[in-house]
Amino acid sequence: MMTSLPGKRAAETTAPATVSRASSRSLHGLDWFAFFVADIQTGWGPFVALYLTSVAWTQLDIGLILTIGTLVTFALQIPAGALVDRVPAKRFLAALAVASVSGSALLLVVWPTFSVVVVAKVLHAIASCLLGPTLAAISLGLVGHALLSVRLGRNARFLSLGNAIAAGVMGAFGYFFSNRAIFLLTAALCVPTFVALTQIRPEDIDLDLARGGVRANERRSSLHTFHSLVHNRSLLIFASAVLLFQLANAAALPTMAGLLATRLPETATLILSICIFAPQFVVVAIAPWVGLQAQSWGRRPLLLLCFVALSIRCVVFAATSAPYLVVAVQLLDGISAATLGVLVPLVIADVMRGSGHFNFAQGVVGAAVGIGASLSTTLAGYVADRLGSATAFLFLAGAAAAGFVLVIALMPETRPSQSADR
Repeated sequence: MMTSLPGKRAAETTAPATVSRASSRSLHGLDWFAFFVADIQTGWGPFVALYLTSVAWTQLDIGLILTIGTLVTFALQIPAGALVDRVPAKRFLAALAVASVSGSALLLVVWPTFSVVVVAKVLHAIASCLLGPTLAAISLGLVGHALLSVRLGRNARFLSLGNAIAAGVMGAFGYFFSNRAIFLLTAALCVPTFVALTQIRPEDIDLDLARGGVRANERRSSLHTFHSLVHNRSLLIFASAVLLFQLANAAALPTMAGLLATRLPETATLILSICIFAPQFVVVAIAPWVGLQAQSWGRRPLLLLCFVALSIRCVVFAATSAPYLVVAVQLLDGISAATLGVLVPLVIADVMRGSGHFNFAQGVVGAAVGIGASLSTTLAGYVADRLGSATAFLFLAGAAAAGFVLVIALMPETRPSQSADR
């Protein structure tokens, strides 16, 4: 009898590695916060250009607004991540971001003039830079490193579900009421978003874990922070891989949309809508599975799967624009989106564990995403104009293949050992 006690105590000691410390109320609150965050962000998607066109804006002015938003988002990614690390009140930052999205939507409705819309777009860009890091920080603070992959899978599911449902509802509002009603709905959705956020109990959030694992009183200089990031080889390789993924991915569907508009003008809009909606439901279906497999398989195999799916999609796009094949192969985008949606914050949490700069590093990788996406649309457009769409898709497939090789050759497995989790 006495000899069995040490084993029992060991089992009891290791149990917290697989059981979340947070209450079910906080965990369910985080589910619905992710859902409604996706809802309010959807209003600032393609509906903006549609609304501004309906109030007699020129395409040049619309393009300028979108460009300003892109530049501000790129500039604020890293400072926003640093701010999330520095400010203990993660829920306050999340609430501030939600209020900014709501306010920007109301500005669009009330004063759709150029200067006011610029202010609204800047407010939305600030909110976007805060929402991603705060959602990941709250998730890590609630469940810790051991359960983070599973939690991120749930986040990805609720984000995609919210995105898909909001797009359908907002499209119906625009059709039956007006384009302006879409942004009134966006502003109103801040109410259930705030309610979901209040369900996350602040005492359930470990402020140490939410920053990556360093006590709040352990302050380090900005120079030390940059030095630690520059010399973090795993982080730099991962950021490079994400940049290559975005370089290959961002222009794929827009280029196909242009091709469909030329060859099948009567059905192009319907096909494109299906291509946008269908992958969202793939993410909803497989994201929790991805979170589980990231813990059992490791991170590298899933990252490789991302690049394989993207390469196949680009090659098929180069070969055909047949609607059924385009829709079918676009489902692979759901696999990539679910996998990368889990892996980006997860790998960053792995490589920044114990640094206290988890959210700062998210900003660095977010900047890499912006660079890759911007280069993708520019380079693919240039190649398509000079050499044709098929060559542009092969160029994108080559970028995806380069990312695959980079992961195979240089990216280490970042999954911590079970003893480290405990």
